[in-house]
Amino acid sequence: MKHFIDINHFSKKKIEEILLLANKLKKNPKKYSSICKEKTLALIFQKQSLRTRLSFSIGMQKLGGNYLELNSNDIGFNNIRESNSDVLNVLSQYVDCIMLRNNNHQKLKDLAELNVIPVINGLTDYSHPCQILGDFMTIQENFKKYKNINISWIGDFNNVSRSLLHLQNLFYFNLNLVIPDIILQKSKKELSKYSNKQLKIYTDPIKGTKNSNCIMTDVWVSMGDKNKNKKKYFKNFTVDKNLLENANKNVIFMHCLPANREEEVTSEVLDGNQSVVLKQAKNRMYIQQAILIYVLKK
Repeated sequence: MKHFIDINHFSKKKIEEILLLANKLKKNPKKYSSICKEKTLALIFQKQSLRTRLSFSIGMQKLGGNYLELNSNDIGFNNIRESNSDVLNVLSQYVDCIMLRNNNHQKLKDLAELNVIPVINGLTDYSHPCQILGDFMTIQENFKKYKNINISWIGDFNNVSRSLLHLQNLFYFNLNLVIPDIILQKSKKELSKYSNKQLKIYTDPIKGTKNSNCIMTDVWVSMGDKNKNKKKYFKNFTVDKNLLENANKNVIFMHCLPANREEEVTSEVLDGNQSVVLKQAKNRMYIQQAILIYVLKK
């Protein structure tokens, strides 16, 4: 049985196959309009969602399938009324796969290990693999030779940047991870696992974005993060016009959204000509469709 939990669970070849399929889906959607006919996807959200919700639900419909959105409390998906494994076993009698978005990555892994129904990671506190694959698809559309470009992540070491590191450890593109020193010190042990020649770590946004072709960021305090005082660590980490001018002239700006304007990014940059955030959002659907086809294909 196939699941989609983390990028580092896959080979480079398999991720390339998913990306290739996503591009085919974008170019010729009619060809795949019935590939998931009579299949049903269950969407379970324990956190707020806009892009993940839309990309999976509309994406599944465009593949000829059905989707069902379930409230985790209403179905007792909380280990109170009955065990999560019992809920999953019952779900498997009705639907063909589930997408779960929650705070507990271990819970997601435990559900997948039961191996009763394909499980897709729609975001956890640990990772956001669907987002990063959509981002990489967008980068490939803008730069045909991704290995020759410099990508700079500026912000927190969080679920999105962790999935970016998982991807970088497969494709070995040039990546600058630009994070505040206090966060770097707390994360050194984990970051050491991703060490390679194409990965560089900075605490200075100016140095870390010099000659960058792509600047990526996210909110300073992720949804569900209990440390609300983290914002004080990000002084001078706002992506603004000056930071873009410090980068390569062909630089693009990326944000997984939602954005806190005038915090991690200015409105001038977010809404500017170098921003590709809406392309990112649109590409999420093609990536989700490719993942659905992957996990449902026997």
